[in-house]
Amino acid sequence: MFRKLGLGLAAVLVAATLAGAGLAAEINKTLLGNAIEGFDPVAYHLQAMPVEGSSDFTHDWGGATWRFASAENRDLFAANPEKYAPAYGGYCAYGVTQDALVGIDPDAWSIVNGTLYLNYSKDVQKTWEQDIPGYLKIADEKWPALAGE
Repeated sequence: MFRKLGLGLAAVLVAATLAGAGLAAEINKTLLGNAIEGFDPVAYHLQAMPVEGSSDFTHDWGGATWRFASAENRDLFAANPEKYAPAYGGYCAYGVTQDALVGIDPDAWSIVNGTLYLNYSKDVQKTWEQDIPGYLKIADEKWPALAGE
């Protein structure tokens, strides 16, 4: 638990540092460059659960390395990354509504209208789920500035 808390705080500090320096990050990645904590984005769609990716099955896209549980998932992603990549670069969707690039808990997720959304924690996910349409509207408006677009 402390390790996860420490990693979460580190992600918040890195995001705050990037935002404070006027730099935006389009993809949420670890210090090693792995997108979404190394979890397989395709598995959320096909298996309806978070699955850790493997260093044996990777694809570079959007300035990050994406890991997959299988070659098949990697190939599906490579053929259409926009279909499988999470919204808001894999940052916490609720955090985007608060003008913040916040890390995620791979277990706090939802798929809405075919799009994967990740959240910082299960508690934040509960807040997000109280008004997903409203939060989506806010996040969609705020994301371009946070992403540096």
